[in-house]
Amino acid sequence: MAESLVERRSIDVVPDEERHGTAFSQFTLWLGANLQITTVVTGGLAVIFGGDVVWSLVGLLAGNLVGGAVMALHSAQGPRLGLPQMISSRAQFGVKGAVVPLVLVVVMYVGFFASGSVLAGQAVGKLTHLGPVAGIVIFAVVTAVMAVVGYRIIHALGRVASIVCAVAFVYLGIRLLDHIDVGTVLHDEKFKLPMFLLAMALSASWQLAFGPYVADYSRYLPRTTSARATFWWTLGGTALGSQWSMTFGVLVAATAGNAFVDDQVGYVVGLGGTGAIAAFLYFAIALGKLTINVLNTYGGFMSIVTSVSGFRGQRVLSQRGRGAYIACIMVAGTVVALLGRDSFLDSFADFLLFLLTFFTPWSAINLVDYYLISRERYDIPALTDPEGRYGGWRAIALITYVVGLAAQFPFLSTSFYTGPVVGPLGGADISWIVGLVVPAVLYGVLARRERNATAGESGPRTRTPRRQGAGR
Repeated sequence: MAESLVERRSIDVVPDEERHGTAFSQFTLWLGANLQITTVVTGGLAVIFGGDVVWSLVGLLAGNLVGGAVMALHSAQGPRLGLPQMISSRAQFGVKGAVVPLVLVVVMYVGFFASGSVLAGQAVGKLTHLGPVAGIVIFAVVTAVMAVVGYRIIHALGRVASIVCAVAFVYLGIRLLDHIDVGTVLHDEKFKLPMFLLAMALSASWQLAFGPYVADYSRYLPRTTSARATFWWTLGGTALGSQWSMTFGVLVAATAGNAFVDDQVGYVVGLGGTGAIAAFLYFAIALGKLTINVLNTYGGFMSIVTSVSGFRGQRVLSQRGRGAYIACIMVAGTVVALLGRDSFLDSFADFLLFLLTFFTPWSAINLVDYYLISRERYDIPALTDPEGRYGGWRAIALITYVVGLAAQFPFLSTSFYTGPVVGPLGGADISWIVGLVVPAVLYGVLARRERNATAGESGPRTRTPRRQGAGR
């Protein structure tokens, strides 16, 4: 039973005979992953940091659509390649060079695991009457077990969470509207560009952070699955789920004040009621966080294996190795959660905005290369060979990545660093926009020059034969 239940694939290509499902599975997975308490907190930050309700909602929507579109473009790569997301980075950065963004990706997963465990631990602790520390540990263990089982249980969890959490949020929304004067909340609107851009950055960073692992959950779809369908179902699920949760967060933060800031889970559940209703809401919060934390753990496992295999030449992984990698992520994330649970809100805000700095250049490079330079065709066997077409370290991607990072810092605004251009912009943080545009343009120019130079030296390029695994 365990042999058939636990996923056998890791970073290796999913063969056609093992492909299954439809693009709609991306909608339920990403809807369920975003209807959860951390997304609520992310939306609430837009108001807590000084934004008004109306323009915070507009800014969050703009960020969710722009960031979600970038994320969905990554998702569309899954059915085509049959590979985890970060493996495809080897085509840009080299088989070994891909470790540069991967190290940061692993840090991100551990951070999201920790932040998710803090809030879920509160819910589990209340549900079991064991307290938040025991709740964090229980939640972490359950997350790790599901990540070991893998792809099928992740999608099943997404389907269940999309229904349960939607019911919970509909109920909570009704209760919230009964408690507040919507007219008064919406009336006091005043556009402030820095606050609008902050709201947009918060939601865009939320979406862009999914980019390094989104194709992990679409790679089992049949090769014939429409890229357009995969894109739209992914964007629909992630934008709807996140905007729904963030809208709730904005309204709660605008009307609850310190009651929400001091105890996010407790306030939300208290809004819903007591007794059986409170128990259901604690369960829904834990289930929503379980869905996203399993994604983070599974994605972290894939990223670590991708990093190690680039130097060891490893293509497959044993079940024991799988369990060991996931256990490492669980332990690291749990330790960080236990140490940082008392300063969650401030730490999480800085974590989100700072991470965005490192992942926008990677997204730009990956998408430009896949869609515009390589035209959705990769030599898949070469992705595991440092001596092959993509080499060990690919200079143009690494240089572009560093330039993309450096270009953002003058525009970056966090509690521990503010760039020199932020002041003249009235405090607005547009670093993530710079981090998408500059690397996209630079990499496009350098990659085309490299391709033309290679074609001039070796004559016309021939297509990689299908039997060697080229994308089709």
